[in-house]
Parts: sequence; C-alpha cells; structure tokens
Amino acid sequence: MSEMTSEEGRKYQSAIESMLFVWGEPLSITKIAKQLGLRISEVRQLMEELIAVYEREKRGIQILETNSHYQFCTLRENFAYIETLCQTSKSKGLSNSALEVLAIVAYKQPITKLDIEQIRGVSSDGPLQNLIERQLVEVQGKLEKIGRPQIYGTTDTFLKSFGFKGLKELPPIGELESFNAFKTQSEEALDDTDQNDEEE
Repeated sequence: MSEMTSEEGRKYQSAIESMLFVWGEPLSITKIAKQLGLRISEVRQLMEELIAVYEREKRGIQILETNSHYQFCTLRENFAYIETLCQTSKSKGLSNSALEVLAIVAYKQPITKLDIEQIRGVSSDGPLQNLIERQLVEVQGKLEKIGRPQIYGTTDTFLKSFGFKGLKELPPIGELESFNAFKTQSEEALDDTDQNDEEE
C-alpha cells in the first residue's frame, strides 16, 4: 500500500463504508477488493485502519469482522436504548435449552444429534431445529458410519452474534461461566423466553 496516498485511502474507505451500509449482510473482503479494483492485502489494511477509527472515536456502530467478512453492527453497550426503541417480541428469543445445545455444538463440533442428546440426557429436536431456523447452527455433512447421521456445527451468524472473529476466540471450555455471557449477549439480539423448549 506504499503507493496509495492518504487521500486515496480515505476515498476507498468512504466507498467501503457506503458498500457496507447498503449491503447490510456480511460483505467478503474478496468482493470489496473486486469492487474497488484493489488487492486483498490493500483492502485488509484499509479495513484495519477503518475499524480502528470507529473504535478510537467510540462511535455508536462498529465494523465486525467474521471469517474475512465485514458488516456494520451496533455496540453492545447501546443495547438498552435499542431494545426500548425496537420493543423486540419476546417470542423471538432463545430458550435456556437452545442455549445449552448451542454451547455443546460450539465446543464439540462437528457433532451428531445423538451425541448432543447423550451429553444433555434429553431429546434435543426442538432446540436444535430452533437454532437451525435462526441460522446459528447448520448441517455440515454426514458421518461416515452406519446410518450416516448428520453432523452439526455453528455458522458465521453465530460468530457474528457473539462477537467472535473465529472459533479460536471461544473462551476455554473450563470457563463455561462466560457462556452466561453467551446468554447475556444472545439476549441482546434474541431475548430468551421460549418456554416450550424448556420441557424437552
């Protein structure tokens, strides 16, 4: 990027902000580079600088990176204000059982439904389907054994929801209290109330 002037950098960063705002969904670094006619390494440096600006100026939005995809997101610190503004329906939340299944999948993936149920000791059809519908968990293939059971893993939506760039950022399994942060953080986007799954 040595050949790029400060003025050019600001111009490209301005274009990136506009693209992220309009696109809404996570935008890959490859697509950004193609749109701007730049190398991926150049875009990565532009993004690092832009993310640092948002953090330094403590703005109400941030740029979240997940597996080399970027998206505008609000700050968790502002959730209380957003919650009262949007009045999110409680029926859209995750139950405790769904959060439990999510934690198991996150740490044990790839994992079969049978293995999930053996860990929990109860049927997990409802919570697992709930997580799939919310695009937090997905089928990632089939196990090469009798019956070829499906195996499950977490998605980029999961990473984005909990503020992780990748699975390596998951807290150590011995610190599962931080998965209360799982519950707290998920409530920021998914208010935990679905009592029906509690009976599973």
